[in-house]
Amino acid sequence: MPKEQGRKMIAQNKKARHDYHLEDTYEAGLVLQGTEVKSLREGRASLVDGFVDIDGGEAWLHAVYIPEYLNGSWTNHAARRKRKLLLHRAEIEKIERRVSERGLTIVPLALYFNDGRAKIEIALAKGKKSWDKRQAIAERTADREKEQALGRHLKGMQD
Repeated sequence: MPKEQGRKMIAQNKKARHDYHLEDTYEAGLVLQGTEVKSLREGRASLVDGFVDIDGGEAWLHAVYIPEYLNGSWTNHAARRKRKLLLHRAEIEKIERRVSERGLTIVPLALYFNDGRAKIEIALAKGKKSWDKRQAIAERTADREKEQALGRHLKGMQD
């Protein structure tokens, strides 16, 4: 059987991109149990409530929902258990420094398979205020309207 190639997306956290200003992103490996991998291969996961905590020089992923594997037995995993992230020590220390001194948080953005290995993309993030969110929505709407007007103009249609 050929080895998996490329990147296969499992879950994205679109809410995080809306609720936070994202600064730096990192790719980390995950320590998973066998039934978790099987459940992920079925494309079942949710990152919405997830967050990352650094404890004792190790990064831990909390509150990410990976449902139990349907064909699993008594060896099934807990759906919301904390999972260890695999990062280099220098990356963990850099992230921990930035979180402690600047009041940032670490949020998961995407969960995917990269060449057959489960990876998670995490980001250092700062919370947005409600007016920031409204401003982002207004900018997106204005950009969409400009594109539509340009398209109508190029087609020779009147507004």
